[in-house]
Amino acid sequence: MLNNVMPQRGTFFELLGAHTDRLVAGANATMRLVSGLGNPHADNAALIEEVNANESSADRIKSDFIHLLYESFTTPINREQLHTLISDLDRILDTLQSVANAISMYSIEKSTAEARTMASLSADACLRLNRAVISLADRNRGQAALIEFCIEVDKIEGVAVEAMRAAVTKLFEHEGDEAAAWHALKMRGFYFTQEEVLRGCKRAAKTIEEILLENS
Repeated sequence: MLNNVMPQRGTFFELLGAHTDRLVAGANATMRLVSGLGNPHADNAALIEEVNANESSADRIKSDFIHLLYESFTTPINREQLHTLISDLDRILDTLQSVANAISMYSIEKSTAEARTMASLSADACLRLNRAVISLADRNRGQAALIEFCIEVDKIEGVAVEAMRAAVTKLFEHEGDEAAAWHALKMRGFYFTQEEVLRGCKRAAKTIEEILLENS
């Protein structure tokens, strides 16, 4: 009972680290899914299931984290900040799941250079969030490394915004028939969902920076 009320400081960060491990795995699976579209040897259904499995696993970790957070007498960081961070991270995985499932719902059969770029940027941003969370737990690594990871996420999100704009502009450069118009609309929705992953990463990085500043 006492361990639940006053858990070890590391328990919180272990759960956060485990959650971001699922985040990285989900982002990598999504990248492989998007990159493999149009390849007859790609198993799209298995990759979509891999993304969904990582999202479900992360949901369970989040649930454990929230229970620990509100059952604990003390927390290593402000309770509200920890809740915000786990929610930010979980929202990213939810959006990655939306990207993966959109491929099936929209019947997207072929990849595009723009979609592959967005998926790669998402995987890069998620990896940096994982490293930032690990750095948050390890005070010996110093603030500089942690802040650098957050800055990198912000830069990646900026690149993604420009890539998304270029992708949408390309979709509507030429008028076509009804089928072409429908394709442009569904791809625009797909690109916007991909970009939302990066916006979520930027929000999470901002939360980590705020935690660092308020607890330094």
